[in-house]
Amino acid sequence: MTTTHQFFVDMTCEGCSGAVTRVLKKLDVKFDIDLPNKKVFIESDKDTDVLLETLKKTGKAVTYIGPK
Repeated sequence: MTTTHQFFVDMTCEGCSGAVTRVLKKLDVKFDIDLPNKKVFIESDKDTDVLLETLKKTGKAVTYIGPK
């Protein structure tokens, strides 16, 4: 079952959201980036720990908020 997970990612610019896009494309998941609110929504059936670890590869501070 696919769930939409909401993460806080400390993004300040397009470059930051670009880094998020790059790491998430490797996972083959649907995602949406809300740069002004520093949120990333990921639609996936993968474990949240996998998503969190992937987002942390950007070097940004990442927090899992919960399911949307």
